Amino acid sequence: MDPDSDEVVFDLPEHFRIYKSGRIDRFHRPVLVAAGVDGEASGVATKDVVLDAATGLTVRLFLPKRQERPSGKKLPVLVFFHGGGFIIESAKSAMYHNYLTSLAAAAGVLGVSVDYRLAPEHRLPAAYDDCWTALQWAASARDDWLAEHGDASRVFVAGDSAGGNTVHNVLVRASSAENAARIEGAVLLHPWFGGSTAIEGEPERAVVNTAKWWASACPDAADGADDPRINPTAPGAPALERLGCERMLVCAAEKDWVAAARDRAYYDAVAASAWPGSAAWLETEGEEHVFFLLKPECDRAKALMDRVVAFIAGA
Repeated sequence: MDPDSDEVVFDLPEHFRIYKSGRIDRFHRPVLVAAGVDGEASGVATKDVVLDAATGLTVRLFLPKRQERPSGKKLPVLVFFHGGGFIIESAKSAMYHNYLTSLAAAAGVLGVSVDYRLAPEHRLPAAYDDCWTALQWAASARDDWLAEHGDASRVFVAGDSAGGNTVHNVLVRASSAENAARIEGAVLLHPWFGGSTAIEGEPERAVVNTAKWWASACPDAADGADDPRINPTAPGAPALERLGCERMLVCAAEKDWVAAARDRAYYDAVAASAWPGSAAWLETEGEEHVFFLLKPECDRAKALMDRVVAFIAGA
């Protein structure tokens, strides 16, 4: 046995500790919520669906009640990828369950929240592959809820932090995959991007933290934090003008030292490219990374929700 196997390579005391051997201690253990327990209170019914028993891939569906929408009208389908650096969190955690419940009710969408495999036990691209599989499944309308209530011609993808990063990588894959689902719109909420050297406005601690986190989630990345999956503007990264959606909303938070500078750089790069879609930008003043999940009742979180709802509606 390697005597250094218990060497700590990444330690975030409130979240996790990863060892050289790949073993992980998770200190962040979110409260998990069962599906179908709060439908009467929220007006949104939920259920879990197993997509792949072998890998454990599941999704949680969020369906607004029929009385919440015009009779007979089908709902846009929104596939959501949760954050947590690919290492922690779950679609079944109270935080993400509550957010998707609120979003489904406010936007009138049929939500599909993906419970993908986590690193380091399942290193990337496992999470990307799971999210792609879930997107294609959702667009195929094989589930009875999706077949009866979902509009497969209006598919959206959204995600926060690592989930926002996943949105980008799904759009890259959708640009070239055969028989890929048509994606009308993409919402990137404080997406997590990085690079090996700091850009304007990015603190050095963000570069250091991202390098360690990325190495833990994707240890096989030959270019480290300049791997195109974490740094979409790195040399040799896929061309942004080929992103596989028609509209995009990129959201950032002014005081987000983790992601704000990279979020702006990403938006600027997309807007400056020859991508034929329409890109919109929203920066929330005075707030930090994924504040809308941590304090969803604050006025700025409500304003952000309103903007996401308007984007889905086409405004």
